[in-house]
Amino acid sequence: MNFPLITLGNCRKEEVSLQSTKSATPVSTPKKSSQETSTWQAMILGFQHLLAMYSGDVLVPLLIGGALHFTAAQMAYLISADIFMCGVATLLQLKRTPLTGIALPVVLGCAVQAVTPLSAIGKNYGVGTMYGAIIGAGIFVFLIAGWFSKIKKLFPPVVTGSLITIIGFTLIPVGFEDLGGGSATAKDFGDVKFLLIGFLTMAIILGLNAFAKGFLKSLSILLGILLGTLIAGWMGMVSLSSVGQASWLHLPQFFYFGTPKFEWSSIVTMILVSLTTMVESTGVFFALGEFTGRKIEEDDLKRGYRAEGIAVILGGLFNTFPYSTFSENVGVVQLSGIKTRKPIYFSALFLLILGLLPKIGALATVIPDPVLGGAMIVMFGMVGVQGIRMLQQVDFKDNNNLLVSAISIGLGLGVTVYPQIFQDLPQTVQIIMNNGVVIGSFSAVILNVIFNMRPHRVTQPAQAQVNSDAQAPQDK
Repeated sequence: MNFPLITLGNCRKEEVSLQSTKSATPVSTPKKSSQETSTWQAMILGFQHLLAMYSGDVLVPLLIGGALHFTAAQMAYLISADIFMCGVATLLQLKRTPLTGIALPVVLGCAVQAVTPLSAIGKNYGVGTMYGAIIGAGIFVFLIAGWFSKIKKLFPPVVTGSLITIIGFTLIPVGFEDLGGGSATAKDFGDVKFLLIGFLTMAIILGLNAFAKGFLKSLSILLGILLGTLIAGWMGMVSLSSVGQASWLHLPQFFYFGTPKFEWSSIVTMILVSLTTMVESTGVFFALGEFTGRKIEEDDLKRGYRAEGIAVILGGLFNTFPYSTFSENVGVVQLSGIKTRKPIYFSALFLLILGLLPKIGALATVIPDPVLGGAMIVMFGMVGVQGIRMLQQVDFKDNNNLLVSAISIGLGLGVTVYPQIFQDLPQTVQIIMNNGVVIGSFSAVILNVIFNMRPHRVTQPAQAQVNSDAQAPQDK
């Protein structure tokens, strides 16, 4: 059963090598899928991407605004401006320019890693210092993009496969928490009606993938979420109060909460957060490159990091948040099978519109947590399994590769389940250590360097071949 997979992997390697000899142009996605996707189909697919990331993105302003005791009017601005800036940040990454844009089907949203640090900075130093730290971190990301892109050589298949596996499986607990009602500490967590809606949503998605064909099959996530929400509404689990309270128009403004102030320790803290998001984005870039059949080069990474740096700077200027790639949408790309950027352009357009029209944007917030949880488990599981498929290319007869993958995945999952294990460490260290994806990434890179990139590891096979050639005549 392994033989066809090995043959396919070899064919891919030959294809990439043939294309690289012809020109320096990266391997691109076949144009067939873009021809088959009409404008209205791309619009619906873009809406599917929007729903996959919307609640996770709105959660960040809700948490930070709540921690800083923002008023209802301030919260309304924060959410609207944040959604608008998500669209801007996504466009920066979609469009390839001489300096920026990785040009992959990627959606950008608020970096959830920033919630705790930003809340602490805002409480201790004020909102102006919080946004000054975001701007400082964005400038840092833009400036080090070229240097950071050189880490590509540290990401062979054993590292990228492990990292993508970690990205998928470390997000599954988030899906399960939503499946149980949204908060594991709530008294009604795991209520039967939550589980019923969540598993029903999952069943709809799986059923469409099993029995539907063509475009209808590509919309399995969207239809699962919509039908799950309708059923939840019939059961009295949907409230439209947020829609009634939202305003019709809200324009983003520079320095809405005040002018930025720059304090060195706050900037350093946000730089650490930005480094973690850059590592996570690297994994997403490689995952999307694998899905779309495009080889990710050092120049691609450089453009991607620069685009994120500019997005972070704009977040500080418009008094919103730092932005990074959303792992949730990687699963949407794989499950839908649509690998072009056309639907993502529509998704970015929808984000811009929703950011300007809060009342319409509030409609997406009525989706119950169990519905999102059921969809997330399917999407995140798909991402994790894609990482396992990448690991099939790795020679695990070598125990060194086995250790690299096993330890990094184990650490990533362990930290995700029990992040409080590092609660006695300094706050700045916890920013890095509490993220399972970052811990798993760092350990995979470091272990691969130790086990597979030492000088004797490179020269040993060559020496073994020399010894074999020398002994060959004697054996005869």
